[in-house]
Amino acid sequence: MTVEKGGRRRWLWGGLLAFAVLFAVVAATAWWVYVRPLPLAASSLEVEVPRGASALEAGRHLARQGVGVEPYAFYLLARFSRGGPIIAGYYRVEHGLTMSALLDLLRRGERILETITIVEGWTLAQMRSAIDRHPWVEKTLVGVDEQTLLSAIGAEEALPEGLFFPDTYVFDRKTTDLVLYRMAYRKMQEELLAAWQARDPELPLASPYELLILASIIEKETGRSDERGKVASVFVNRLRRNMPLQTDPTVIYGMGDSFEGKLLRRHLREDHSYNTYTRGGLPPSPICLPGRESLWAAARPEKTDFFYFVARGDGSSEFSRTLEEHNRAVARWRRGRSAP
Repeated sequence: MTVEKGGRRRWLWGGLLAFAVLFAVVAATAWWVYVRPLPLAASSLEVEVPRGASALEAGRHLARQGVGVEPYAFYLLARFSRGGPIIAGYYRVEHGLTMSALLDLLRRGERILETITIVEGWTLAQMRSAIDRHPWVEKTLVGVDEQTLLSAIGAEEALPEGLFFPDTYVFDRKTTDLVLYRMAYRKMQEELLAAWQARDPELPLASPYELLILASIIEKETGRSDERGKVASVFVNRLRRNMPLQTDPTVIYGMGDSFEGKLLRRHLREDHSYNTYTRGGLPPSPICLPGRESLWAAARPEKTDFFYFVARGDGSSEFSRTLEEHNRAVARWRRGRSAP
C-alpha cells in the first residue's frame, strides 16, 4: 500500500515537472518569437528578399544582411504558422521588430517602393533619359533603337513618340525598364481610348492616333488648363478648312538636335515632314507625351470661330478670328504692350 502511494506521488511529481518544463519551453519560445526584438546591425536596415527564395533561404539572406534571425527557426515559424508565402522585394526593418512581426511584414509584401515621374510635354528621348538614370531600374533597353523598343512593348505603331502616358509610376526596386515602358504604353492606350470614345462626333480626325498627334501639339502650345480647349479649337477649325496648322513646336521637333534655342524665319521655310508651315494637315507623329487634359481638349475642343492665337508673354494667349486681328495682336505683343 505504501509502495503504491509512493509510486503515484512520484508519477504526479514527474508529470508536474514535465509540464513545468514544457510550459517553460513554450513560454521561452513564445517570448523569443513574439516578444524578443531582433538584434539588428543598425537601428534601421534595408534588406532584400530575392525572388524565388524559400523561407529558409530568406532567413539566411536576412541574417547575412544584418538581421539577427536564426534561419532554421525562421523557417519553422513560417512552416508551422498560418499565413501566405513570403513576397520577394526590398524591405525596411526597424529596431524593435520581432521575428513574428518580420514574417508578417514579408507575407504582407510591404516593400520599399520607388517612383519615377514622366512629365507632361516631355519627348520620348527625355523619358528614356529619366528611366536610364534611375538608380533602381534594371536596365535592359538602354541604347536600343526605336523599332526594338516598339517590338519589346508589343506596339503596332510605326513610331514610338507620344505613345507613353506621362504620370508618376510606382514600382519595386530592380523592376526592369521594359516593365515601366509597358506600363506607360498601356496607360496611354487606356487614356487615349477613353478620350476617343467621348470625342465630338464632328471632329475632323480619322483615328485615335490622329487625336494623339493633335493632343501633343496642344500640350506643347500651352501649359494653361483654361486655354487648352481654345487652342484645340484653333487647330480643329484650321483642319476643317484645310489650312496649314502653322505651329512652331512641330517645326522645332522636326529640327531635332539642330535646333539651338531660337526659331528663325528661315526655319519656317525649310521643308520637312514636321514643318506645318510648308505642309498641310497633321505631322506624321506626336511631338511629345501629352497629358490627360490635352487628350480631352483634342477630343472635345471648345466651339469657337478662332483661327489664330499669339503668346502674350505671361503664359497666356490672345485669340483672333481673322488674320487682320491676329497681325495686330502679334504687333502689339511683340512691342511688349498690353493694350492697343
